[in-house]
Amino acid sequence: MKKTKRSPDYEITLAGAANVGKSTVFNALTGMKQHTGNWSGKTVFTAVGEYRHNGKNFRLTDTPGTYSMYSLSPDELAARDQLLFGSYDCVIITADASGLERSLSTALEITGITSKAVLCLNMMDEAEKRGVIIDTGELSMQLGIPVVPVTARSGKGMLKLKETVLGVASGKMQTRKIGTDYPANVKEAAGRISTLMEADQKNKKVLSLLMLNEAVRTELTESGKIKRSDRLDAVLETVPGSMYEDAAAALRKRCENICKVCVKESRNDRTTAEKRLDRLMTSKATGIPMIILLFALIFYLTVSGANYPSELLGNLFEGLRELLEKLFESVNAGPIITGIILDGVYGTLSSVVSVMLPPMAIFFPLFALLEDSGILPRIAFDLDRAFCRAGTQGKQALTMMMGFGCNACGVTGCRMIENKRDRRIAAVTNNFCPCNGRFPTIIAMITLFLTGSMTPFLRSAAASLILTGVIILCMLVSLAATKLLSLFVFKGRQSSMVLELPPYRKPQIIKTIIRSLIDKTAKILGRAVLVAVPAGVMIWLLTHITVGGQSLIVWCAGFLDPFGRLMGLDGTMLTAFILGFPANEIVLPIAVMIYQSGGTFGDIQSLSALYDVLIANGWSITTAICAIIFTVMHFPCSTTLITIRKETGSAFCTFVAFILPTVCGIICCMLVNLVFLLI
Repeated sequence: MKKTKRSPDYEITLAGAANVGKSTVFNALTGMKQHTGNWSGKTVFTAVGEYRHNGKNFRLTDTPGTYSMYSLSPDELAARDQLLFGSYDCVIITADASGLERSLSTALEITGITSKAVLCLNMMDEAEKRGVIIDTGELSMQLGIPVVPVTARSGKGMLKLKETVLGVASGKMQTRKIGTDYPANVKEAAGRISTLMEADQKNKKVLSLLMLNEAVRTELTESGKIKRSDRLDAVLETVPGSMYEDAAAALRKRCENICKVCVKESRNDRTTAEKRLDRLMTSKATGIPMIILLFALIFYLTVSGANYPSELLGNLFEGLRELLEKLFESVNAGPIITGIILDGVYGTLSSVVSVMLPPMAIFFPLFALLEDSGILPRIAFDLDRAFCRAGTQGKQALTMMMGFGCNACGVTGCRMIENKRDRRIAAVTNNFCPCNGRFPTIIAMITLFLTGSMTPFLRSAAASLILTGVIILCMLVSLAATKLLSLFVFKGRQSSMVLELPPYRKPQIIKTIIRSLIDKTAKILGRAVLVAVPAGVMIWLLTHITVGGQSLIVWCAGFLDPFGRLMGLDGTMLTAFILGFPANEIVLPIAVMIYQSGGTFGDIQSLSALYDVLIANGWSITTAICAIIFTVMHFPCSTTLITIRKETGSAFCTFVAFILPTVCGIICCMLVNLVFLLI
């Protein structure tokens, strides 16, 4: 008999500020393993999970982290709309016990919407380490809702949280709504606005406070969430533009008063070591150098650690290929079937996996550890000034960091940027940050042509420094492109950045590595494999279908060769870039397949063999440098372009995202080639 899915007895919404471990609470309740990144933009799409307690079924809806109901970034709007207009029986408000005041403002705004809530006081272990003592009974009295201390990552207190949520959702546990004492002028204006709203309008009191902010008011009325009327417009015209600031100030004051009563610190919550580290990471003099050193170290570990496993994988695939050849011979598969499957599909797959997997398996976990430790927000803080001068703001740096893994993810992360203009600029320029699919090609070119004659240790060190220099160059080009776009294409007023610097945290190394390998490495490698299979078939066919004695792919390469030579490359590489449009990971394997007689990967399972093939086809240091430049500066992959179109809703933005890096790459390659010709 087919098992039917149980309908939930209670609908629960999980909400709270960013950086409070909300995703960890979600995972602890539902058992669903999701990424536990620190920054909004990571949980853009509402996640839904289920759990069962005391014979009841609960459906838990996660929402993006939000700092304020006044925020207009797409992810924070999604959270606000769920709280204001969604249906739920209880809200779990997650707060950081080690820094209660910074997340209490969001909690107060939510309790202003509903008293059917529970405050989940997360990270109690960190609070204890910092000497922070919270009177949870008094805090519950101040908020009017139950307060449950937990340490979600260890599971401590989660059973109590489930019990309390059940009590509130079922109505057995009483709660009460305690409002904030707003100034008289705020109360009077909000009251007049509230009386003019539709009779069936939900959450009138909260919406009337939000309407005090002109930008939020525009969003609410234009989206149809609040119906406009002449009388309402007349009242709104009399509201000073700064009145919402009085409401926000009253909310902050209440947070301070609650913390004075409920929170005691037996010692300073920031250790001397943390303060010194913050001075290093955020100082004008040392902040940027520290970023460079960190990435140089990550790149060194990636480059030095990837060579040996890549060679092992290559040997493994070569041995497996020999077995497959014998199998195909035994069943008389025929040259066409054998060629398509072995030379096309298997050859492409083995090259992609052996080249891509080792650097991804090293880079992604290291980058995730930076994220979980609280260092990435400080990088955004350091880069804020540069991006402000370029016409945007520092949150673009965070989306750029996401682009190191996948540009499509970086574009999606642009939702954390509140201003539509800045959000579009960040999405369009994200491709200037090389994604993981381009790193293997860059690393191979650096290792083979720029550091090939050095000892292994010096080769890895030099390669990491050169790779760091390439990344710095990419950031500078991204800033220049951002400036040009802000001046001539996406004109308008740039937004300021409100960026919280969370406390440093000791990352959960094993869990972080495992989740990074599953969530990022496996998914991106899986995408590359899915693209490589049809690409391998197509490329084999193009290589073996001949016209006038030459294969179709040779005709294409020959047609593009004159232009490729002007760029310091050749027609084969340009053909590979074009055919690699579905995924950057397959560009170099395509080029090698074209270079090899018969279009197979049979002899390429190591860097030394790759070097021999490239040298035999006329490559030089100039070719390698131009290949690196065009690898980091050319059109985005198909997935990224589709994401840009979806996120911006603009065909023009998608076109700019395609043409801008491509033109920059072509010009830079031509200039570099000209310089080498003149030397």
